[in-house]
Amino acid sequence: MARNGKRNGKSRRRSGKSNMTFSGWRRENGRVGVRNHVVILPLDDLSNSACESVAHNIKGTLAIPHAYGRLQFGEDLETFFRTLIGTGANPNVAAVVVIGIEDGWTKRVVDGIKKTGKPVTGFGIEGTGDIMTVAKASRVAKDYLQWASELKKEDCDISELWVSTKCGESDTTTGLASCPTVGNMYDKLIPKGIYGVFGETSEITGAEHLARARAAEPKIGEKWYKVWKAYEDEVIQAHKTDDLSESQPTKGNIAGGLTTIEEKALGNLEKIGRKCSYIDVLEPAEAPKKGPGLYYMDTSSAAAECVTLMAAAGYAVHTFPTGQGNVIGNPIVPVIKISGNPRTIRTMSEHVDVDVSGILRREMTIPEAGDALIDMVLRTADGRLTAAEALGHREYSLTKLYRSA
Repeated sequence: MARNGKRNGKSRRRSGKSNMTFSGWRRENGRVGVRNHVVILPLDDLSNSACESVAHNIKGTLAIPHAYGRLQFGEDLETFFRTLIGTGANPNVAAVVVIGIEDGWTKRVVDGIKKTGKPVTGFGIEGTGDIMTVAKASRVAKDYLQWASELKKEDCDISELWVSTKCGESDTTTGLASCPTVGNMYDKLIPKGIYGVFGETSEITGAEHLARARAAEPKIGEKWYKVWKAYEDEVIQAHKTDDLSESQPTKGNIAGGLTTIEEKALGNLEKIGRKCSYIDVLEPAEAPKKGPGLYYMDTSSAAAECVTLMAAAGYAVHTFPTGQGNVIGNPIVPVIKISGNPRTIRTMSEHVDVDVSGILRREMTIPEAGDALIDMVLRTADGRLTAAEALGHREYSLTKLYRSA
């Protein structure tokens, strides 16, 4: 765990002409990744076993099993394809092997990833069986892994980094310390040309007027409000019982002092700082198209779902403020945990990357905490494993919009 952005009592110094650089892998489409994964990606739940067998055969590759992929239709299916294709297209991925039960949908994912220019091959199990499919896919995966192992990193400017954010297991300290830390980071890095994104549609309930006003222009604010209102009317109000207690806020949030969704929402919005305005509203797993800046994505407030969607949109590093301690990770994107809760620092220190509890003790200012987070983002981009990576957390959860056919 990093304390106050220092190691061994000394602030980290970075070589070169700027302290806002990192070393990354430049992909065929020009994007820069901070990890170099070779992914074995199942199209559907039926193909999880074959993908895991390939990853077992070829050490160093990464299988990403998931629960969906059959009998989905409409917008639910489109979200599914955006997420799978976006996962393989993420710049932290060097090459991909896709395995599906049949060739048609498998090819659609392969073709989507292929647009990035990176190596990708697909296999269908029907008519071949697991054993032959695994054998053929393993040979390709081995070649991809050896090829990726020789790729060279290059120095990159901070402006080439895409940084997402989502909070979890929030409490009163989250809105006072860890979320404002992320907000300060964005206030400093968005002007330098990075891409940022925040989300959690249901969790802005009670502060929707504030979120609407933070849009870069009124029509973007109206676009955001339409997204929020649709969820409020079509999901929350249509399906709630008496209230959302123990769901939103969660039972853990309530135990941490956030007794209403309004309290939670005000802390959540601290993540976008004091100066940033969002420039567009994205669908789940949609890649940003308006250039550098802060975006909003329509996502669940569930940790694994939200991080999965943002990774599928192309974000390469995730910042995760927490109060009581959330252990979430992601298979392809490093998740940096920030906490300002002194008890969490004592009891769950192995899960925390940036300790900002000094804010509550008045030993650290929010700008100092923001600087410490920026330093950790750059160290992570350079290759430092996050706590979640070191502990093996690879949570990956697809968003389901409605029941399958």
